[in-house]
This record gives sequence, C-alpha cells and structure tokens, in this order.
Amino acid sequence: MLSAPVTPHAVGAGVFVAFEGGDGAGKSTQARLLGDWVGEQGREVVLTREPGGTELGRTVRDVVLHGDHVTPRAEALLFAADRAHHVASLVRPALDRGAVVLTDRYVDSSIAYQGAARELACAEIRDLSLWATQGLLPHLTVLLDVAPKQGRARRGDVHDRLEREGEDFHDRVRRGFLDLAAADPSRYLVLDGDKPPEELHEAVVDRFRRLDQARAS
Repeated sequence: MLSAPVTPHAVGAGVFVAFEGGDGAGKSTQARLLGDWVGEQGREVVLTREPGGTELGRTVRDVVLHGDHVTPRAEALLFAADRAHHVASLVRPALDRGAVVLTDRYVDSSIAYQGAARELACAEIRDLSLWATQGLLPHLTVLLDVAPKQGRARRGDVHDRLEREGEDFHDRVRRGFLDLAAADPSRYLVLDGDKPPEELHEAVVDRFRRLDQARAS
C-alpha cells in the first residue's frame, strides 16, 4: 500500500513532534503532557492541532468535521490546504526560532483517513501533503494505538462526521497508521494507547530526551 519513506524531516533549530492515532487514542492528552514537561525545562512550546491550529484551520475543521457531506477527494484537498497554511504561518516560523512544536495530527492522519480508510491512493495523499508543506516531516511521530471499539467508548456519545463512520472505516485507519510506522520505524514511537496516561507520558519523555540529545551532539 505504501511506498518507501520520504525525507527531508523538519528543519530549523526547533523540534517538531506529531501525535497520531485513531479517534479517542489520547493524542491531545499526551501532547499536552509533553508540552507541560518541555515548558518546565524553560523552552518555548507551541501546542497546535490539525485542523484548527489557525483561524483558517478552525474554519476548515468546522466544514470537514461538523458540516454536511464532503466528498473524499474534496476532504483530502481541504485538509491539505489547511496543512499548507498551518505550516507556513505557524509551524515553520516556530521551528525557525527554536521552539518545540507539538501537533495533534499531521500528514499521517491524511494518509490513514483519506488514503487508507477512504480508499484513495495513499501515495497520492502523501505527495499532496508533502507538496503543501514543502516536504516538512516531524522529527518524531508518536503513534497511540487503540482498537476502534476502545476509542469509540472513550469518546462517549458525541461524535464528529469522521468519528461517526463505521468500524470497518476505523479498522482501515488503524491499519494505515501501523503500516506507516512499519515503513519508517526510526521516526515513530508506537505505544499501546490502553496503558495509563502517566506510563505513556514517561515513554514519550524518554524518547524526546534521546531525540533532543542526538540532535544536540
């Protein structure tokens, strides 16, 4: 399904970390916990999300997650447009000034949701996002893996347009994420999202420290 991993990775003096996984996996919690820890070290942290990290992103989020039906290709293009603006206006400037940027979802979500789950060509979705971001990839992608039933139970009774999709759809999302991690293991930290948040946070901090040390040496 997926071709060979691509580079370049993130550039600039900062560190770029993406949190990925199915709906209800705990991405927002782990991004916030890492952000708190990094901030305690005296470093600038930019905590953001896709879509919704910018004013344009909030408009796109309302359209694709809370609006009426959007065709799969239009959905992919809307996410890519948001990502292009997000990177150019927020992510790259923050990295250039040395900040640690933590994003809840990035390129891999488009590949998993619009590529694998919507059954569009994963390579085309990947290439679209790489064009939109001028090839920007995270230094580290934290993948929180949970079964779709578990994610649905965590979300409760409130679901957006994508969350309302059937279990087969979310199974394809999960497989899409795991395929991406298997294709480029050096960039991923894959964690069992069923584990306690504190235990997951310790694993994320440990990997972040090692990444930071490697970049400094």
